[in-house]
Amino acid sequence: MPSKKSWVLEQAPLNFDVPGLMAGVDEAGRGPLAGPVVAAAVILDDLHPIAGLNDSKKLTAKRREKLFDEIKAKALCFSIAEASVQEIDEINILQATLLAMKRAVEGLRLKPVKVLVDGNRLPAIDIRAEAIVQGDALVPAISAASILAKVHRDRLCEQMHAQYPQYGFDQHKGYGTAVHLAALQAHGPAECHRLTFAPVARSVR
Repeated sequence: MPSKKSWVLEQAPLNFDVPGLMAGVDEAGRGPLAGPVVAAAVILDDLHPIAGLNDSKKLTAKRREKLFDEIKAKALCFSIAEASVQEIDEINILQATLLAMKRAVEGLRLKPVKVLVDGNRLPAIDIRAEAIVQGDALVPAISAASILAKVHRDRLCEQMHAQYPQYGFDQHKGYGTAVHLAALQAHGPAECHRLTFAPVARSVR
C-alpha cells in the first residue's frame, strides 16, 4: 500500500504569460481643449535597448525629440494613431482615447501576444491586455509609447499654431491656460477646438 505522503501532489506555480512579443501603449492629449487625441503602440527590441526611457512628462522637449528618433530607429515596430476632434465630440474623450489606442495596436506590423496599457482602462482589442497605473514610468515599452504619442501631438500643435496663431498652441499645446482661455473669449473657437469641452462651449457665440 502506498504511503500517505505519496498521495500528496505538489502544484507547480503557473505562469499565464506565454513568451512572445509585448507591446506598450499610451496616449497624449486627453486634457487639452483642442486637437486630436493621439495614441502609440511600441514593441521594443531587447537586442537594441534604449537608455533613458521614462514617462514623457518627466523629460525635456529636447530629450523627447531625441528619444522619438531613437525609438523609431530601434523598436521592432511602432504605430501612432489618432482620434479626431469630431470623434471626441461625438463619442466623448474617454471613448475616443480608447479608439486611438485600438487603432495604434491594430496598426502594428507585428502582432504582440500581450499589450500593456498605461492607466486603468483597456481598448477593445483581440489580444490579451493589462492596464498598468503609472505604467509610463514603470514599463519601458509604455514609456516609449508615451514619448511617441507626446512628440507626435506636440508637432500637431505646431501645425495648429501655424494655422491659428491667435490661440498660442505652440506654447500651451491646447491646454486650458489663462492665455488660451482669453484667446477663446476674444476669438471664439476654431475648427480644431473640442466643442463638448466646457471652456470651449462657453466661448461659442
